[in-house]
Amino acid sequence: MAQIHALPLRKPSPASAAVLHRASDPCANCTARSLTICASLNSEEQARLADHATTVCLQPHQMLFQEGDNAEHVYNVTCGSLSVSKSLADGRRQITGFLGPGDFLGLNTRSTYTLSAEALTDTRVCRFPRQQFQRLIAETPPLEHRLLALAEGELATAQEQILLLGRKTAMERIASFLLLQSERCQARGMPANPISLPMTRAEVADYLGLTIETVSRCFTKLRKLDVIGLLAADRVQIKQPERLKALSEAA
Repeated sequence: MAQIHALPLRKPSPASAAVLHRASDPCANCTARSLTICASLNSEEQARLADHATTVCLQPHQMLFQEGDNAEHVYNVTCGSLSVSKSLADGRRQITGFLGPGDFLGLNTRSTYTLSAEALTDTRVCRFPRQQFQRLIAETPPLEHRLLALAEGELATAQEQILLLGRKTAMERIASFLLLQSERCQARGMPANPISLPMTRAEVADYLGLTIETVSRCFTKLRKLDVIGLLAADRVQIKQPERLKALSEAA
């Protein structure tokens, strides 16, 4: 049975400590525009969206929001990385995903957030008041279509995680995770190899339903097999892509 690693408790930095600012044109210097909800909008539609945007800057371990907070805003990630997680009744948590430039979060039908979002690195997001954003969706069909496409991608990712947690061995989970991160880096215009891994081994364990020790053993075994190279704590080189793919699908 998959294990959910119990991370040591730490006091996260509150979102209220984040740097907030309004710019005359928050989209002017955005390097992630082609990845975000703005990609399908014309200049007039982008300007309307920007009118409601506030830039939020977070440092590592700062919370963007916590599970149970009033869901007053929605967010578009433009730089950096976050984890999203769900609390369990006994105090443990399950990380349900890692987000980066282009990802969107916070839009739901409930009055409170059902997940917590924490910055893994220096991170920047565009924040929109939820009610105003919902009106913009109704008035801007391209925005609605873009959000639907993003939702479909999130569903595919959720289905992949269900498969990882329910059917795959520890090595298969690690191999699949590395391949998925490579694909996501490439989709964001970043190098697909070496892979950038902004999350800790503990956070990888929490995402894959493993212990830290198991994650470390799998990384070590892959390195000894010369399938990967550990360039740094946050950078992994895939030396044998086909063998890694085979390990991700082993029976």
